[in-house]
Amino acid sequence: MAPILSIRDLRKSYDGGFEALKGVSLDIEEGEIIALLGPNGAGKTTLISTVCGITMPTSGSVTVAGFDILDNYRQARALIGLVPQEIALEPFEKVINTVRFSRGLFGKGRKDTAVEDILKRLSLWDKRDAQIRELSGGMKRRVLIAKALAHEPRVLFLDEPTAGVDVELRKDMWEIVEQLRNDGVTTILTTHYIEEAEAIADRVGVINKGEILLVEDKDKLVARMGQKQLDVQLTTHLEAIPEALASYDLSLEGDGWTLVYRYDTKAERTGITKLLNDVSAAGLQLKDVVTRQSSLEDIFVSLVREAPENAA
Repeated sequence: MAPILSIRDLRKSYDGGFEALKGVSLDIEEGEIIALLGPNGAGKTTLISTVCGITMPTSGSVTVAGFDILDNYRQARALIGLVPQEIALEPFEKVINTVRFSRGLFGKGRKDTAVEDILKRLSLWDKRDAQIRELSGGMKRRVLIAKALAHEPRVLFLDEPTAGVDVELRKDMWEIVEQLRNDGVTTILTTHYIEEAEAIADRVGVINKGEILLVEDKDKLVARMGQKQLDVQLTTHLEAIPEALASYDLSLEGDGWTLVYRYDTKAERTGITKLLNDVSAAGLQLKDVVTRQSSLEDIFVSLVREAPENAA
């Protein structure tokens, strides 16, 4: 089956020579959720704006369900919903009229049952006759999602959808995205919240300085690149790592009460057994031993840090 969204060698340059996108290529399958991670200025919003027709590409191609975003602009754009990063809503308009208007912009006929369904799913039905200015910031973000869904798109872009909202509302948003997946909607979200990608994404893409560094299944990414960490908690306080343990790649943390040993999960031998024996031989008593897996955040930071400087 052909991907619902196909991006090929997409480039965007501005006057003065700045390259915001440097040959981005990406295929996204129908119904999947993909999270794009990247620092400020990485090119996330430029990529979304270009795909959605807000910004013209310098070169490359993008198709949505086979429709080219330039040659078949109307058909392609009708399949896309966009929730922008900034909240820009008419403050004195009613919630329900705002959503109806967005539906009409795409030439969709009035369908009150569809609007009602969207508002109910987003917990906005009770606020349907409220003016936008009466809503909290989190509820306004829900209205933005409702507007983006009003014309029944197949692809939904969420640009920092939970920025500035509390943890409870953020989790509500995750549930909404999962419901949309059940309806067959493909979702691409940009986020600064690593836990957001870990919670809901099928695949994770890392973008930095206009280039895609990696796109991979979330679980496979953590398994492939993740390291494990062994925290050896001691009953004795240390000022420095004993010379007898100098051959190990250890760090001293927890104000001198914990030896930290990092190892590759794919290595044939982890060296843990020998390390613990040598810790005991050095006269140190163990209080506890704890292992933990590298998080997606650790991997993300590592990828961005290792990106070549000449990619600016």
